[in-house]
Amino acid sequence: MALRWYFDFVSPFAYLHWQQLKQLPQFEQITPVPIAFGAVLHHLGNLGPAEIPAKRRFTYRQVLWQAQQQGVTLRFPPGHPFNPLAALRLCLAAEASHAAVDILFNWIWRDGHAADTPAALALPGAMLDVADVAAAVSAPSVKEQLRQNTEAAISAGVFGVPTLAIDGDLFWGNEAHGLMQAVLADPGMLQRGEWARIDDLPVAVERSRPAS
Repeated sequence: MALRWYFDFVSPFAYLHWQQLKQLPQFEQITPVPIAFGAVLHHLGNLGPAEIPAKRRFTYRQVLWQAQQQGVTLRFPPGHPFNPLAALRLCLAAEASHAAVDILFNWIWRDGHAADTPAALALPGAMLDVADVAAAVSAPSVKEQLRQNTEAAISAGVFGVPTLAIDGDLFWGNEAHGLMQAVLADPGMLQRGEWARIDDLPVAVERSRPAS
């Protein structure tokens, strides 16, 4: 079973979902894939939830509620949304290991630190044995890896973060963790009954267009 987890450190829901993934018996099989969520949104022509004022307020309340329900400490960084490129590249410089993902998520979302510059990431960089964070995050190979990861995510159909791909099937969001668990326990579930029928369900109406 191929398990790829697409994420961006800018997402607090990804931080919460990471805590749930760590409890799965399949956790060690999961490959974390850092991607630039902003590039995915741009490709799809969508706004991020924090770019819509009413949705931003609801989203922040919802993530705090989910953290409380999960019993997970969550503290927002000084500003949000922030530019996550430095954190994403540092993660890749540390080979996107489970430990690297853990350290950076804790730095940003458990402890509420800034993560938008190499200087802000000096301490987690030291924890990851990356002595020169600025050099690491500006390395052409690291930049290229992030670009390739993001393009691969777009090609796979990823539309949001966090997304767990289970043998290519996409499961999006922290709140969908229960469904993910069910499919991990019974990989054939989606090929039976109504689950299978919805894959071929035709679109009954065209997408509405604004009046001219």
